Amino acid sequence: MTVRPEVGGEPRMCDQGLASAFAFLGKRWNGVLLGTLAAGPAGFAELGRALPGISESVLSDRLGELCRVGLVSRTVREGPPVGVSYELTERGAALLPALDALARWAHENLPAQPGRAGGC
Repeated sequence: MTVRPEVGGEPRMCDQGLASAFAFLGKRWNGVLLGTLAAGPAGFAELGRALPGISESVLSDRLGELCRVGLVSRTVREGPPVGVSYELTERGAALLPALDALARWAHENLPAQPGRAGGC
């Protein structure tokens, strides 16, 4: 990114925190998964149904990534049948106001995309 001086002022600099947030949340499905988990814990299959178009391998990768960074927790339920559920951690839930604001902005300012039910 080229740094250009402001009119009559200091050069503008990229906000590194914002760049990091968008690099992570902008990765396809990460932000949408967090928003989907805002409704409460969900199993793998339920999340797959909620996000049409995501493959099982990508869903698994994204959930693993969200767990590794501490935004989502994974709980194995004793069976039978054995199950796994995912839910937002406190750190993940702290993102919800920002995700809600982004969703509101998108609904108000971006054109609807044909063929994408619910934007997913």
